[in-house]
Amino acid sequence: MPRPHGFACATDGDGTVRITHHDRAAATLRGPRAARFLSEVAAGDPQLVMARWTGNYRRGTERTAREHPRNRR
Repeated sequence: MPRPHGFACATDGDGTVRITHHDRAAATLRGPRAARFLSEVAAGDPQLVMARWTGNYRRGTERTAREHPRNRR
């Protein structure tokens, strides 16, 4: 599975975290969720964490699953 890439995050003055993917808005986190996200980014791979938090962590495997003999009609 290819590694996620193209994610970036920025923290506003009020603690809001904005996550972008290829310069397009992907998620906005506030309050305790933003704090939890920032702690996970500091502890792990930022690209993987951002992909998981935005829901883009499965991209790339759908074609493989569709071609599996079990999923063909």
